[in-house]
Formats: sequence, C-alpha cells, structure tokens
Amino acid sequence: MTRKLQHLFALSEQGARDLVKAVIWCFVCNLSLMLPIGVVMAVMAHLLDVMEGGGSAMEGFWVYTGAAALVLVLLFVLHWFQYASLYLATYQESASRRVSLAETLRRLPLSFFGNRDLSDLTATMIADCSSLDQMFSHYIPQLFASILSTAVIGVCMFCWDWRLAVAVLWVVPVAVLLTAGSKRLQDAFGTKNILAKRAVTDCIQEGLETIRDLKACSRQGAYLEELDGKLGEMERSSIRSELATGVFVCSAQALLRVGLATTVLIGAALMLSGELEFLFFLGFLFAAARLYDPLGMVLQNIAATFSAKLKIERMRAIQEQPVQEGREDFAPDGYNIVFDHVDFAYQQGEGVLHDVSFTARQGEVTALIGPSGGGKSTACKLAARFWDVTGGRITLGGVDVSTVDPEALLKHYAMVFQDVVLFRDTVMENIRLGRRGASDQEVLAAARAAQCDEFIRRLPQGYDTVIGENGSTLSGGERQRISIARALLKNAPVVLLDEATASLDVENESAVQAALSELLRDKTVLIIAHRMRTVAGADHIVVLSGGTVAQQGTPAELMEEGGLYCRMVELQRESAGWRLN
Repeated sequence: MTRKLQHLFALSEQGARDLVKAVIWCFVCNLSLMLPIGVVMAVMAHLLDVMEGGGSAMEGFWVYTGAAALVLVLLFVLHWFQYASLYLATYQESASRRVSLAETLRRLPLSFFGNRDLSDLTATMIADCSSLDQMFSHYIPQLFASILSTAVIGVCMFCWDWRLAVAVLWVVPVAVLLTAGSKRLQDAFGTKNILAKRAVTDCIQEGLETIRDLKACSRQGAYLEELDGKLGEMERSSIRSELATGVFVCSAQALLRVGLATTVLIGAALMLSGELEFLFFLGFLFAAARLYDPLGMVLQNIAATFSAKLKIERMRAIQEQPVQEGREDFAPDGYNIVFDHVDFAYQQGEGVLHDVSFTARQGEVTALIGPSGGGKSTACKLAARFWDVTGGRITLGGVDVSTVDPEALLKHYAMVFQDVVLFRDTVMENIRLGRRGASDQEVLAAARAAQCDEFIRRLPQGYDTVIGENGSTLSGGERQRISIARALLKNAPVVLLDEATASLDVENESAVQAALSELLRDKTVLIIAHRMRTVAGADHIVVLSGGTVAQQGTPAELMEEGGLYCRMVELQRESAGWRLN
C-alpha cells in the first residue's frame, strides 16, 4: 500500500506513511464530530422525560455538563493530532520533496536539460511543489477520510432506519458521478491552463535575458504587446479552468442539499403515519446535516485532486528520469583520455559525433580545432561525462567514464568554458568554489596567477565584493579570468579549456597563457580554440569537421599534410592583414 501511494502521489516512503496516518486521524475526527449530536440527543431525551414525568429539569445537569466537557476535551486532543499529522508532516514531506527533486536534477545528464524548458522546471520546483503542499495538507487526507467516515455513518444509518438512510444517501452516488464524470473536461482545461502559464513564464524570462537586445533593436513595444497577449490568454484559460471545475462541483454540492429535503419529507411522512418518533427523526436530521459537510468537502477535493494530479505527473516525470550512476571508488591508471570509436547524438537520428577516435595523453596538450558545429565542445563535455556516449566508449586512465559516478569523476577535472558561470556571492567565494576549504592565501595566489588581483582590488570591497547575478557587474574578460583562477585553485590532473582566453585582450591573454602554462604542467589537457596561434604549441591536434576526425597529428605534421588544418592557418594569416577601407 505504501509503495502504491508513493507512486500515485510522488511521495517518499516516510511521506506515504504520514499520509496514511493523516487519513486515519481525519477519519477519527470526522466520526468524533458525531459525539456532540449524541450529547444533544441525550439532553433532549432527558428534557422530554422531565416534561412527561413532571420532574426537575436540573436533574442530571452536572452529568450532561461533564459529558459535554469531556467531548470538548476529546475533540481538542483528536484535532491536535490531526493538525500534527496534516500540517507538520506535510511540510516535512515538502522539504524532502524539494531536496529529492534537486538531488534528481543534480544527477541527471545534461541532455535532459537540453530537451526541457528551464522555466518549466522552475515552475515545477516552486509552483507545483507549493500546490502539492496545499493538496496534502487540505485535500487528499480529508478526501479519503471523508469517504471512509461517510461509508461508516451510512452503514449505521441503514441499521437505524433504511428508509431514512436512502432519503439521505441517494444523492451521494449521483453527486460523486457528476463530479467524477467531469474529469476529462477538467484535465483538458487544466492542461491548457498550465501551458498558458508556462508561455507567460517563458516570455518573461526571455525578456529579462534579452533586454539589451530588445532595447538595441527598439523592440520593447512589440515584446510588451506579445507579453500582454499571453497574459490575456492565461487569464482566459484560468477562468475557463475554474468554470469547468466550479460548474460541476457547485452543481454536485447543491444536489446534496436536495437529499436533506427528501429526508425531511420522508421523515415527516413516517412521523405522521406513526412509524417514527420525533426525537429519533430529529437525531437523524442532525446526523444527516453533519454528514453532508464532509461529503461537500469530498466533492470539492475530488475536483482539486484532478487539478493536482497533473502537477504530480509533471513531478513524477522528473523523478523517474534515469540518472547517471557509477562506482565511487575511482582509481585510474594515469590520466590518458581515450576516445574509442565514439558516436553521440543529442536526439535520436541527429548524430553529432561519428566514429571519433583519438588519445589525449597525460603531460601533453591536445587541441580540438575545426569549423563551428564540428563537435569540439561536445567531445570536450563527453570527456567529463556531462552526457553519455551513444556508441563506442571514452576512458580515463583505462576506466570507462560511463561506469564512474559523475561526482567522483569530476573531482579529477578542472574546466574553463567560454560561457562562464558565476554566482551572486563575493569574489573570494566564487574563486574558492574551485576547491572548498582552500585558505584565503591560496585563493589570493590563484587570483594573482590568473591576472585577477589588480582588477579585484579596484572593486568597492575588493575580494569581499558581492558581484551581480552571474557576475553581471564584471566585464567578459574579468569573468573569464575568475573562472581560470577557480581552475588554478582546483589544480586537478585533467584540464578542459573551451576558448579559455577568447574574451581577453592581447596583454592579458599573454599573461593568462603564462599562468595556464603552470596549470597545465604534467596534466592531461584538452583545449578547444579557434585562434591557430593558441594551439601552435600543442603536442597533438585533432581536427573535427562534421562530427568526424578529419585530421590528427602534431602541428608540423598537419602543415606538411595540408588539408583543413593548413587551410585554417592560412586563412587566419590572411585575416590578420585585413583592414577597413
């Protein structure tokens, strides 16, 4: 049962157990609300006896007062346990759900993120999780508990008087079928509403990311007009979704009240015929009125569950994604990287690399060059297992990287990519990210080696300056030098460089290349570059074109061989003399 609940509602094992406890406590609380009716009926029976027998109305006063007080205390205790099982357990599960999602996302290959909308993932992590918090604290436990308590109370009613029970309960299956029968319609409108909200989120995120381009091209008006249209569609979609739910739920709840009317009519007829006592009929009315409250909640919660089910499915789709796994006891024999007949495709049928084979040896610099779109960056990231190959294999020190846990593998890699990622934190902590636990002096040494120290000390608080989102307060060259400082600090045996000096001016490029020379000593280096002078001193060059190895060898060998490498060198020499007329 626990496993079924885990799968059905995307819960942890503890969350499924807590859900069962919450249903039990809600069920007990629903039944306990019949206790006040019992006390009231006892008091009324006593008063009727007093009126008929002429005794004192105060007789038994303290007994009934004590019973009422005992019922109040019992209700308080039961509702306290219900509160703890609902809200406290729900928010504990909420924290576990978010951590579990983050852990799953951390272990997924980058191919997953390439095929998913990031704003949609953000909505799942924030909006969907918040909706599920409300669902499990207000909807699901009460839904199941109300169904159980209604069944128990209904059985008791049939035992007391089947005619009145039918009068009370005939509307229940009709109302439930009316609500449940609308599921397909509600799902359709709910899905459209989710897509409309996602379109608005995408549009807002796109506007924030491209604000400079929008202003530069004078497209602010067109962008705002597009956003306004999507907001309008979201509003209309939300109204349609709410109406689709509200019409059926309100109709079903109104139908329940018809059951109370039929109870009055049939009960009155039975009383007039002498087949039913007034007190019994009154108690039945009290019980029926109390019964319809949880029933109304059942119907309302069924509709809410239909809506929440879509969000659960979105969340479960993430949790059930195959994650990258592998052994953690990684002990390579050296650090040679070997591509052995590697094939790779981001999507089936759209190959990026085809039968790529080469070796990047330890202590040497291996350069990947070639036309844009040739697969250079892809090969570099495959070496670090950002993706898994679709054919062949890649080994590090003789060990297939696909068999190694990604975190254990990446401890051996230092990377500097063209697209630098920095965090909204101090410069010191952004560099220290390369090696947690590094001392301030070690961070400063890495910054000096990467030619960062001079511009960092000009910042308002120096190394303690908090830079903007993704280092927005820094220039492209400054951001790239901080990334290089981070790699210098990590000092890993394998270094991956993707256009590491592309954003630097000539003076800083020479200084950083000198720093990189220290970083690269005795390491396995895989470097991607478009400037031929950057790779002129490489030990081995692999020319990738169209996803295949067009040439490989030393710079001298490739110049003698001619071909694509020689042509790229000659073209860059010609472009060096290009001038504006």
